[in-house]
Amino acid sequence: MLDKDLFRLLDKKSYVAWTVVLSVAGMILNLGITACVCTALAWAYLSKETSDFIPLAATAACLIAIRAAVSFASGKLRNGIGASVKQDLRNKTYKKIVDLGVNSTDDMNAAGLTQISIEGIEQLDLYYSAYLPQFFYAMIAPLVLFAVCVFIDWRTALILLACVPLIPVSIVAVSKYAKKIFAKYWGKYISMGDGFLDTVQGMKELKIFKADEEYNVRMNEKAEEFRKITMKVLVMQLASTTIMDLVAFGGAGAGIAVAVWGVAARGLNPFAALFLILVAVEFFLPLRSLGSAFHVAMNGASAGKKIYALLNKPLPEWGKDVAECKEIEFQNVSFSYDGSRKVIDEMNAVFGKGMTAIVGESGSGKSTVVGLITGALRAQSGVVFAGGKPLHSLDREKYYSQIAVVNYNTYIFNTTVIDNFRLVNPDVSEQQIWQALTKVNLHSFIMENGGLEKVINEDGGNISGGQKQRLALAVNLVSDKNIYVFDEATSNIDSDSEKIIIDNITELAETKTVILISHRLANVVKADRIYCLRDGRIDEEGTHLELMHKDGEYGKLFRTQKKLEEGYLSEDAV
Repeated sequence: MLDKDLFRLLDKKSYVAWTVVLSVAGMILNLGITACVCTALAWAYLSKETSDFIPLAATAACLIAIRAAVSFASGKLRNGIGASVKQDLRNKTYKKIVDLGVNSTDDMNAAGLTQISIEGIEQLDLYYSAYLPQFFYAMIAPLVLFAVCVFIDWRTALILLACVPLIPVSIVAVSKYAKKIFAKYWGKYISMGDGFLDTVQGMKELKIFKADEEYNVRMNEKAEEFRKITMKVLVMQLASTTIMDLVAFGGAGAGIAVAVWGVAARGLNPFAALFLILVAVEFFLPLRSLGSAFHVAMNGASAGKKIYALLNKPLPEWGKDVAECKEIEFQNVSFSYDGSRKVIDEMNAVFGKGMTAIVGESGSGKSTVVGLITGALRAQSGVVFAGGKPLHSLDREKYYSQIAVVNYNTYIFNTTVIDNFRLVNPDVSEQQIWQALTKVNLHSFIMENGGLEKVINEDGGNISGGQKQRLALAVNLVSDKNIYVFDEATSNIDSDSEKIIIDNITELAETKTVILISHRLANVVKADRIYCLRDGRIDEEGTHLELMHKDGEYGKLFRTQKKLEEGYLSEDAV
């Protein structure tokens, strides 16, 4: 019922403690008000003078005023817990994602992270502000009430206290089932969100391939699965609430019966019995409220587990060394995603000044090499050196300040052109931006469409794929890095844009270290060194002419691609 992992996430535990203290104080004040009412009735029965009631009324009024102040303070504290938790957890979640850097959150994509960091934290807010204080209060309240009532009639007090544990027993009975239900609930919720985002982002392709109806059916199926699990949650909550009500009212009824029996058979003071009858329900209300908060808490706890898993995800190992990185070297580097099949196997390679190309068939390990260079992946054996020092020993920010990565889906932010440039270089001048845009043949287009204040839509929605890739290249050109990595940067774009990008990459390689990964071998002809990968190993290396002369794997791939391209050109001519 109390999750230690989630409790550790709470920074301001004192807020919870003070909320519990105020709740107990409020309960004691309620007992005082009830005692005043019972005393007033007893005095009225004894026909006391009206003046005798004035101090009693004043005492009751003071207790009511203090009770109101305590309730207000308790509410403020609960709100404070909620606000503090949301701010703290969102800061921690954001910082964790930033600290992970280019490392992926394997089991959660962008949609899942968004849902957890927004909706999940909202649900977790209720766990901390409603459930947690109520949990501790519900444990203390019956004991305090018993300590008061036992001096009035120990039999009634004992019966009431004995019935109290039946509520947590009923909660525990459904807790295991509830945890499973809520875990499935969040799983279905995130899955539906992922599917919806994926469908919306790919709507154009779905329309083109006439697959929108099929995906509509899939989304309906996911929505139906989510509806069913939601109904299971509601049924479980209703059944649990009914059980707790039966226990609470049954226990209170048993206590009232014993108090009435005490008046009839044991000579218990009727007004003392009235006090016991009025406070009987107070034994059960805290735990009854805990049961109601339990279901909300389980929903928040399921989300909290995912947040806890994210926050405890191991960070990539980085050091504090600083080095001028103009060269990357792999020494006997091996890497495996699943621990069995090696995607990179005992690789030895040097990426120095000039252009070094990595080619090979799909699945040969090209993109894995990029992950190892950026630090997103870490070698299981061997060492990746940057600037002559092991990559893991370098200061991450210093290293990233010297390396740029441009791939086929480089993100262009939904802001102005000039702001996209200033993200990589806050001091860049407008003249430098226009020079970069001229290099990638975007000067006229930007000039005619709003200039540097032109707003780029989300994911470059208002420019073509080729323009997006060229803009990404221009942005990286003004960053003035030592090492540039181009990972399939010319995929899925027109031939004119491809030529512009390759020409700029070739020019950049005259002064910088350029690493080019390309499936199209015509783009790597001018490379100073080419590594041809096969099954995670370097099958061949050399210049284009050297590799063509060897007539090995590279030569076969190059000639095959050339024939295919010539065939397409012939068909176009016809």
